Order: sequence, then C-alpha cells, then structure tokens
Amino acid sequence: MHFWASAVYLLCLIASLVCAWLLTRGYVRYRTRILLWSAACFALLAVNNLLMVLDIVVFPQTDLSLARTCCSLLAVGTLLYGFIWEID
Repeated sequence: MHFWASAVYLLCLIASLVCAWLLTRGYVRYRTRILLWSAACFALLAVNNLLMVLDIVVFPQTDLSLARTCCSLLAVGTLLYGFIWEID
C-alpha cells in the first residue's frame, strides 16, 4: 500500500475520533440530545475508519467490506434517528 494512502486513512480515523470526542464533550456540557446522536454517529464512523485501516492497510488479504458497510449504515441511521425523532 502506498504511504500517502495509508496516511489519509489514518488522518480520517483521527479526525472522526476528534469529532466524536468534541461532540461528546459538548453533550456533557449542554445536554442537547442532538449532540448525543451526533457523537454516537461520529464514534461509529471512527469505528468504520478503523475497519478501513485494518482492511486496506493492516490486513489487505482480508475482506472487511461487509463490516464497514454495516458500520457506516448504523452510523448514518443513528444520526437520522436523532434528526427525525429527537428534534423539538
């Protein structure tokens, strides 16, 4: 795997972890439910990015595409649930 592609995957993982952490910190401070659902979404996207790094960089012979797809679907579904059912 090319060095720059691996670096991009790792930077995406770090960015989603930072977003999840900042959203969680905002939820703890303000107790706004949409921050909770957004934090959960970004946490699941961080798991998705971790699976991407494992799938493409660490274990290229293993196919984790089904797990990545399910994780991203769950992340978007979580945020969609928060937008539809929790907005006042």
